Amino acid sequence: MIDPRATAIDQLPDIGEAAICMGVFDGVHLGHLALVGATVKAARERGVRAVALVFDPHPDEVVRQGTRVPRLAPLHENLRRLGDAGIDAPVPLRFDDTLRALTAEQFLLMMAPAIRVKVLLMTPESAFGRDRAGTPEAMETVGKTAGFELRRVERLETADQEPISSGRIRRALAEGAIDQAVHLLGHAAFLEGTLLPGGGALRLAYHAALPAAGGYRARIRAGSPTDVTLTISPDGGVELVGEPIEGDRIALDVLSRA
Repeated sequence: MIDPRATAIDQLPDIGEAAICMGVFDGVHLGHLALVGATVKAARERGVRAVALVFDPHPDEVVRQGTRVPRLAPLHENLRRLGDAGIDAPVPLRFDDTLRALTAEQFLLMMAPAIRVKVLLMTPESAFGRDRAGTPEAMETVGKTAGFELRRVERLETADQEPISSGRIRRALAEGAIDQAVHLLGHAAFLEGTLLPGGGALRLAYHAALPAAGGYRARIRAGSPTDVTLTISPDGGVELVGEPIEGDRIALDVLSRA
């Protein structure tokens, strides 16, 4: 099982040479998978490991104190999906003020010797490190002396030329456009929580991005998946209606409007 605990940059697992991508990867949507697929391809070409550095908590929550970003999935689910997509080592990396203060060059140096970057994959608009100075252009220059290759991966866009992003999917959910959200994700939406005693009320296990109030068709993940109706109230309450459910920890794939 993938360890879901985020680790500090100076305590990374010993992975060795790697092709690396990085980000929050919330929901592991189709846009993420374009970057992930290119990372896996680069790793196989070079004979190194494919690594995804997964920032947790969300950087916005550290940069803007008091902010809470609704999540499309908890960390462990995002790590699982990255592994299913071919990433050899999905590594949860703790995003805090220490990490935020590092320059991009310091960031890469601190990963070594545990992780030695051979290929760094970035989208054209992405950046990391202090003041977001680690742009693809800057990293291409650094890589020429540091011994790694920078590869750009174009953002995946829909027919309206809008990029696929976690923020866009959160907005679709909030508007009740579950079919659009599922289309952009490339898989069902996800919720997880604990059943409260005496009924089908679900206490969510994290600060989840909820669909708009209404009824939804959902499927409980279990040894034998169970279809249920998921009801979301205007105040954000979540309740399951269906056959009796065993176990108190529930993972749900939210499929469509009921």
